[in-house]
Amino acid sequence: MSIKNILLLLTLISFSFFNCKDESQAVTNPPEDTGPKTIVELIGPLKVSGNKIVGKADTAVVLRGMSLFWSQWGGKYYNEECVKWLRDDWKCTIVRASVGVESGGYLSNPDAEMQKAETVINAAINLGIYVIVDWHDHHAENHLEEAKEFFKAIAQKYGDKPNIIYEIYNEPMQVSWSKVVKPYAVEVIKTIREYDPDNLIVVGNPTWSQDVDVAAKDPIDDVNVAYSLHFYSSTHRQYNRTKASNALANGAALFVTEYGLSEASGNGNIDMNEANLWFDFMEQNKLSNCNWSVMDKNESSAALVPGASATGNWSDSDLTLSGKTIRDYIRSKNAPLFELIK
Repeated sequence: MSIKNILLLLTLISFSFFNCKDESQAVTNPPEDTGPKTIVELIGPLKVSGNKIVGKADTAVVLRGMSLFWSQWGGKYYNEECVKWLRDDWKCTIVRASVGVESGGYLSNPDAEMQKAETVINAAINLGIYVIVDWHDHHAENHLEEAKEFFKAIAQKYGDKPNIIYEIYNEPMQVSWSKVVKPYAVEVIKTIREYDPDNLIVVGNPTWSQDVDVAAKDPIDDVNVAYSLHFYSSTHRQYNRTKASNALANGAALFVTEYGLSEASGNGNIDMNEANLWFDFMEQNKLSNCNWSVMDKNESSAALVPGASATGNWSDSDLTLSGKTIRDYIRSKNAPLFELIK
């Protein structure tokens, strides 16, 4: 064989060697991780099914988190760093933006209070948790047009996000459900539904959102409405749990958008026996809940001691008795959910 042919043969062998594929050693890309990366991706859009709030798997969902204080007085905590700390350290799956209406709130400073609300909403969306947008008012029937304007703006901007929950009337006082609160709610819901056909709406009820049994007997006709149940465990006891049980028995879905371990004033004694009865009641009935409140006011219901940082990073010494108790409760119940996300 000539030198030329030998070189040609070596070239062909070399080419074949470097281009042949051993299927047993072929490199393949690992499958793309498509698992949920946030709490909202894990649970999905919220909807009412019977007397329960369910997620995309059609199983009952229990969200647990914190309510911020009235925005006009506790606005320093309306920032993304605070919300992130509540998610990462407290394991909150939901926060509540309590947009103050009267007493220097939205009625007086609509742009400033709207900005605070949007800051919290944007933070919750970025962090993949749920957010309640609360019209924190005791006389909302007197502010119907302002409420419609507010919720129209929120629904237009965020109605396509599954994170959003509308709480359209914080705590009606001792007024008629059928003649005062329900007509107001129907009008506001109609406005929201023009822009957001399906996100969850929570409706307050008379006697500071304790008359859920009354609302359950005359429910609102909407595809996705629950009723807010509020309690302060050192004041509201078995009588209130019985009212809630009656509402559930009548088919109403309830959401504890606000509760405290103190007396109804927000101050006073903390009765841990009653608090534990309420914790058990919420868990047994699968009621989502937000504790009142992320604030450093010198009162029993505040989670933080005076002067606590506005951006989280709280140590145990920054927490009140209520704050420590609620943090332990939320972390213990929500930790398994966070283990399911990447």
